[in-house]
Amino acid sequence: MKTFPIILLTFLSGSCFEPTHFSHNQMIWVDNNQEVQKIKNTIESRYPPEKGFERKDDISNFGRYLRNLPLKPVNGLVKYYDGSVKQRNNVYSGVIDLPIGKKNLHQCADAIIRLRADYFYKNKRYDDIHFNLTNGFLVEYTKWREGYRVKVEGNTTTWVKKEEVSNTQEDYWKYLEFIFTYAGTLSLSKELRSISIEEARIGDVFIRGGSPGHAIIIIDEIIDIHSKNKMYLLAQSYMPAQELQILNNSKVEGSWYSFEGEKTISTPEWNFSINDLKRF
Repeated sequence: MKTFPIILLTFLSGSCFEPTHFSHNQMIWVDNNQEVQKIKNTIESRYPPEKGFERKDDISNFGRYLRNLPLKPVNGLVKYYDGSVKQRNNVYSGVIDLPIGKKNLHQCADAIIRLRADYFYKNKRYDDIHFNLTNGFLVEYTKWREGYRVKVEGNTTTWVKKEEVSNTQEDYWKYLEFIFTYAGTLSLSKELRSISIEEARIGDVFIRGGSPGHAIIIIDEIIDIHSKNKMYLLAQSYMPAQELQILNNSKVEGSWYSFEGEKTISTPEWNFSINDLKRF
C-alpha cells in the first residue's frame, strides 16, 4: 500500500493493495538474423482483431487516444518505480511505454487518473483536469497552473498561493503525484458513474473502491461484424507502483475479453463484478 503522512491517515484510503520512443524501422530478429516484422509499437498495431471482428472508428477521442498509446517492444517487461522488473507470469502481454516517476505512487487508480489527465493535457483542455482527494476536496489543475498548492492540516485542505504561474511538464507531473498521493480507488469510484455491462466501451473503468481496492481500464474494443458483440483489451497498474500493462485473459489464450453472459470479470490479479463498471 502507499505510505502517507501520519497526519492524513484519518481520511486517506489506499489505492491498490518523456516516453521512450522506438523508431519505426527497428526490427525483431530471430533465426539467422532474418527480419520477421517491424516492431508494432501501439496498441492498435500490436493487437489485431479476433477473427470475424473489426475495429470501428466511431469511438470517443479519448478512446482513440488510448488505442494509440505507445508500447514497449515485443517481449518488453513491466518495470516497478524502483527500476526492478515484474516478470510476466502470464499476467500481461504488453507494456505501455509511459514514464511513471520514481515514487511508489503510480498504482491502479493513479494510472487511470494519469491517462485521463494526459489526454486533456495534450489537448490543452486544462479546465477538464480535476480530481477529488479522498476527503472530497476538488483539486483543479487550472488553480495548480496559477501557482496555488493544497495545504493539508489534518482532514482540512485549502488552497494557498505559493508558486509562480507555470504550465511546464515538470509542474504538471508534480500535480499528478499530489493527486496520486491523496486520491485512490475510493475517491475515483465516487467520481465515476455506474453503467451496465451492456454499455461497456473503450475508456470505461472496472473499479472496486477501498483498501485494498483495484481498478482497470478498457483500453481498446473490437466488434463482431455480424452479431455486433464486442471484445475488449484491459489494462492496469498495480502495487507497488508499476508501468501500465495489457492484461492476459485468465480464461482463454490471448488478451481479448468477452463480457457476454459473464457475471464476474476475472483478470490475472483481481476479479471484478460486472456491477463494478463505471464511466468518467
